[in-house]
Amino acid sequence: MGVGWWQDRAGWYGKPLFLAVYAAVAAGIVLSAFFIFTSFYSSGFYSGALTWSSSSPPVSDLDSFSPRIPVESSSSRNTALDSGTKLGRNFSVSQSHSSNIWTRDIWDVPTAGSKTPPLDSFRLTKEVAKYRVKDNVLIVTFGNYAFMDFILNWVKHLTDINVTNLLVGAMDTKLLEALYWKGVPVYDMGSNMRTIDVGWGSLEFHKMGREKVFLLNALLPFGYELLVCDTDMVWLKNPLPYIARFPEADILTSSDQLIPTVTDDSLETWDLVSGAFNIGIFHWRPTDPAKRLAKAWKDLLLSDEKIWDQNGFNELVRKVYGPPVKKEPDLVYTFDGTLKLGILPASMFCSGHTYFVQAQHQQLRLQPYAVHTTFQYAGTEGKRHRLREGMLFYDPPAYYDPPGGFLSFKPHLPKSLLLDGAHTVENHFSLVNFQMKQIRTALAIASLSNRILVMPPLWCRLDRLWYGHPGILPGTMSKQPFLCPLDHVFEVHVMLSELSEEEFGPKIDFREYSFFDNPLLPKKVKESWLEVQPCEEGSENCNMGGQPKPGVLTLPKHSSEEMVLTILPHKIHVDLSNMLMRLLSSHKDVKVLEFSSMEDVFQGFTSKGREQKFRNRVKRYVGIWCCLENLEIGHIYYDMYWGEKPGWKPKPPNSREDDHPPL
Repeated sequence: MGVGWWQDRAGWYGKPLFLAVYAAVAAGIVLSAFFIFTSFYSSGFYSGALTWSSSSPPVSDLDSFSPRIPVESSSSRNTALDSGTKLGRNFSVSQSHSSNIWTRDIWDVPTAGSKTPPLDSFRLTKEVAKYRVKDNVLIVTFGNYAFMDFILNWVKHLTDINVTNLLVGAMDTKLLEALYWKGVPVYDMGSNMRTIDVGWGSLEFHKMGREKVFLLNALLPFGYELLVCDTDMVWLKNPLPYIARFPEADILTSSDQLIPTVTDDSLETWDLVSGAFNIGIFHWRPTDPAKRLAKAWKDLLLSDEKIWDQNGFNELVRKVYGPPVKKEPDLVYTFDGTLKLGILPASMFCSGHTYFVQAQHQQLRLQPYAVHTTFQYAGTEGKRHRLREGMLFYDPPAYYDPPGGFLSFKPHLPKSLLLDGAHTVENHFSLVNFQMKQIRTALAIASLSNRILVMPPLWCRLDRLWYGHPGILPGTMSKQPFLCPLDHVFEVHVMLSELSEEEFGPKIDFREYSFFDNPLLPKKVKESWLEVQPCEEGSENCNMGGQPKPGVLTLPKHSSEEMVLTILPHKIHVDLSNMLMRLLSSHKDVKVLEFSSMEDVFQGFTSKGREQKFRNRVKRYVGIWCCLENLEIGHIYYDMYWGEKPGWKPKPPNSREDDHPPL
């Protein structure tokens, strides 16, 4: 109570006796409070809350904290306020922690040697969320520890474009602590999620998706606008000015639309959109219709655990679909007939298809706001690699300069394979198979030299989808041929997996085709380069390890073990692979060995055991092309050793028994 409260009460002000008594009582209360506070502090009762210990606990220690507390509503926060007031300084201590957590600048890490605050300090309320809000907008993502690098990438892209009104929901305490120590604003979602990658379509995956619905229902009552995003997307441009152009919209959502309905920066034409609404990027205003939809969505998902969150959203929104909003024809009435929905243009709020395959933004000369790694293969590993190909993923410095260095090659592609003839399945496989043979040779040399292979650009004639199609979807802006993502042909997740070395030989690491163009590549890597020139046997200066000019190393093509033996002094008995390995290892300090060609460079391992292990490994590296139309089994398997099978043709399996990768 302030002094003004009792000053205005008749009979109190101006009476010295009562004033003196009041002053004495007040002084006593203050003095008593001081001794109580001193006693508590010296006894250490609150020392864990007031001062952090000299070192942070290991991540496993987080399990000893109190159970996770779900996101609070405003009413529960008021209850906490009342309780905190009654408890005196316990509430003020909590505020002290919250103030430090919520007001600190992004990437401003905690003091070295300090300890992670108690878990309840990371509870999200309207009062603490306001520290992260700007212009009444909060940008939110969430995830578990398995997506730590995606989350850091998401935050970094936003701070790069000077957007800081963001917040990350942690679904497990391991992620919460890790983000806290990185200086990322994080709150506890109380989800009790596992820390592993749960995999698309699994029960845990569906549980993670439902957290988005719970998040909306918890945060919309705060009165803030919410831009909710998945972690497997990146922001390339500040989207908030664009969103502000449509103040009448209750919800703006991205979509899986592949055929453009507009060619400028307008919202999609709602009655031409056939693709599903994609909830990986959507913006909610705290309006009554939006709150009603959020509640109906939550109730629907709780009624049936098998319903996918995105399907549930689409089902509810399309219950009513039309008419357009008067004076705002880009918006449409949906859900209960009162909710106003707008569909973000897929050419600027891009899917994995409109960005990486169609490149709509380039063809329409538009600046994209976002990229979401949908329409891709090979799971989380495929998403990460897709972003790396687009130079949209921030990796640690060791990724760009590891021990052992890199190996690359200039791919050779005949014009006839790339451009001539119709774009048929047969011509698509001829083009891909020609490239695959060169990549197989490069993988073998990378294995011998213990270097990381930088993949070449991969060209395709036909698109890959989950269902039968004519090669390129009609109405899309896909070109033929096109630079296709690696996961269209190769099983990226298998290439990165830890296969048994006893059965599959040593692991062969690799990098994306755009690796050498990445501005994060260190100068010392760019400047340490040696070209390896395969040469025709018998030609001038063609010998194993010859150097016709500085920075160039020669290597005879079609080398055999016998030919290598004639080059070696004293005819030391060594197989081709060992000779090649010895040659390349003599240049181990060179960061990059680039072959001017990979055609007919290496004829195989002399050791049958090593050859078999290598075959076991790389046969699993390739996937399928999908799919021929109007067939029960329409996909066709790529075969790394197609050239060794006379009469090989790209055909789908004849039966379910034949539906397996090539032997």
